[in-house]
Order: sequence, then C-alpha cells, then structure tokens
Amino acid sequence: MSALTTLKLSTAKKSQAMTPAVHRRLKLGKKIWEQIELAKATSAGGTYTVRRFKTVRDEEGNSRSVELPKKVRQWWWNTVDGKLAMNIRYGARVIELAKGKSSIEMATMDDLVPTLELIKKAVEAGELDGQIEAASIKLREGFGK
Repeated sequence: MSALTTLKLSTAKKSQAMTPAVHRRLKLGKKIWEQIELAKATSAGGTYTVRRFKTVRDEEGNSRSVELPKKVRQWWWNTVDGKLAMNIRYGARVIELAKGKSSIEMATMDDLVPTLELIKKAVEAGELDGQIEAASIKLREGFGK
C-alpha cells in the first residue's frame, strides 16, 4: 500500500461523449497527418498509401474483412510563379483561413511539412473551430438535397 500513497488520487471521471467541435478537430487532424506523411513520402521520392478495411460477402454469404488501399489526394500544387500553394480541406470543402483567403503560399517543398505541422497544432488548439464548423455545415447541406 505504500506505493499507492505516493500517488495523487482524485474522483475525476472520463467523459462518455465527445463534443462535436472536438470530433471535427480530431477528424481534420487525422487528415492533416495523412498530408504530412504524403508530403514526406513525396519529398523522399516514394509513395504513400493509406490502408482501410472493407467488409465483403463471398458467394456463400460469409462476410470477411478485406484490406484495400485508400487514395489520398494532395492538398498542395505548384503555382504559375514556381511557388507552392496549399488549401486545407474538410471533406470536399476548402476551409477559409482568413476573410477571402483560403490558400497558403510556400517558397519550396521543404516548407510544406513544417507548415502542415503548424496547421495541425493550430487545429488541435482549436484556433480553426469556427472555420471547421462553417465547412461542416456546408458539407451537411450538400447531403440534404
């Protein structure tokens, strides 16, 4: 029992439900992480694929899980003047980072990974919650038609 006396005990309980804002943050954070991995692989001259599982039924009606590659589209492109530009996407919607501005400009490919990591920190800190919520509402409106 002497080992337990050195710990600080409390009555805190884990929350069962996640707020929608936190859920959206985690969802966007995962997509930004995929972009970071894609950028690292692209700069190293390799490829990056994400694997996903899909349940399929065979002829006899038995279901089994099959691992399939998932296509990850890059969010960045080369501009006319030779620089690199990037959008942050929530689903199919581009997030507006500032009033009327939705893209980020970088000098070279070497700036891409640090920029994505900075954006990921901002998302996790909740700095883009308003923009993510607006993109989420627009995305949901598309499903109602």
